Amino acid sequence: MRNRRVVIVGAGFGGLQAAQSLANSGADVLLIDRHNYHTFVPLLYQVATGQIEPEYIAYPIRTILRRFSFNYRRQHQKPQVQFLMAEVEQIDFSGQIVKTAKGAIDYDFLVLATGSRTQFWGVSGAEEYAFPMRSLEEAVALRNHIFSCFEQAIQESDAAKRRQLLTFTIVGGGATGVEMAGALVEMLRGCLRRDYPTIGFGEVKIILVQSGDRLLVEFPKKLGNYTYKKLHQLGVEVYLQTRVSQLTQGFVHLENAEIIPSASVIWTAGLEANLPGVLEELPVAHKGKIVVHPTLQALEHPNVYAIGDLAYVEKNGKSLSGVAPEALQQGVAVARNIQQQIRGKSPKPFNYFNKGRLAIIGCYSGVGKIGAFAFTGFLAWLMWLGVHLVYLPGYRSRLLVLLTWVHTYLGSDRHVRVILSSKTMSVQHRLADLPYLQESR
Repeated sequence: MRNRRVVIVGAGFGGLQAAQSLANSGADVLLIDRHNYHTFVPLLYQVATGQIEPEYIAYPIRTILRRFSFNYRRQHQKPQVQFLMAEVEQIDFSGQIVKTAKGAIDYDFLVLATGSRTQFWGVSGAEEYAFPMRSLEEAVALRNHIFSCFEQAIQESDAAKRRQLLTFTIVGGGATGVEMAGALVEMLRGCLRRDYPTIGFGEVKIILVQSGDRLLVEFPKKLGNYTYKKLHQLGVEVYLQTRVSQLTQGFVHLENAEIIPSASVIWTAGLEANLPGVLEELPVAHKGKIVVHPTLQALEHPNVYAIGDLAYVEKNGKSLSGVAPEALQQGVAVARNIQQQIRGKSPKPFNYFNKGRLAIIGCYSGVGKIGAFAFTGFLAWLMWLGVHLVYLPGYRSRLLVLLTWVHTYLGSDRHVRVILSSKTMSVQHRLADLPYLQESR
């Protein structure tokens, strides 16, 4: 009798954890992803602001699989967990087939862990003119753009165009938006001030636009208020209860009729489920997430599981927020439930254990909540660094990131300031075509 085949689509936090937990289960596991590396998404903003190299947070999937399946391979010629680099084109739930560009793959159990993508909320021009930050390529493109803005600003004689080039607008006041704002301030106070001495500190404007009445809505209100005050002290202009109505090239249009001349719009305003193509529609909830049973099984397909940003899971009447710890715990739970089903037993409900939340503001400050204890300042900042260093895969990556952080925070410098040639032409063309600020505006 052949081993049961488990196909996992997506090598993010949840998918990798599910594969690792199934490594010695007796099932044949196939992990599929469009890339051959795992991206440590929480540090993408540091790539975008020139703090760390892109390679530091991109870890080869095959290396990860090799490590946790080593003991099994010593006793068997064939590894129990295999990897396929391919794009999933369609999934046939009835036929239990995953169709990829490299062929069709049948499965006994399917784990969907394809994560999320940027949600533009139907804002006109957002997809064309804003910079999302969900992939390594997008983070590098944003880094190229930021430094290109400064390079062009020092050559710009028109004061209005110069202000436009030096205005950075972040849309979305969640953790990523706050982290990005703080990182831009750190970069401005450090390397950029020394590299571009002809640009005054007051010329650069960092704006954070948030539709709600406070920042970090997933944290207690007092931590959101602290974040607002801290960013204000750092020189960030925070617009609360403000919505973007439209983006045009070089301008941010707000619903209150205000227009912000800005060559750089960084979009961190939300995410939606990144569901691959399916032949049979699945029930979905808010942000396109798949509605699942408490066991994380799809409603009408007991051998199909959804985890991470793809799954709509409730706890105490509220949906989970989709952070990495949730995906990791779901990966373990799904692996356990699949083993239960293989043994002929019923799967068990998933119960998320919240270990707490941390967010970094920048300039040696952060916020955190663990249990009933909420804290701010240097302790939260230091804990954020420590937690992310622990979760970052690979000892070499951890060492390099740690050394980079030490260099950055002790020397107030960032050594990753190159504009890559593969992106330079498109970025410079985009900046060159920016319309000038008209007096009528």
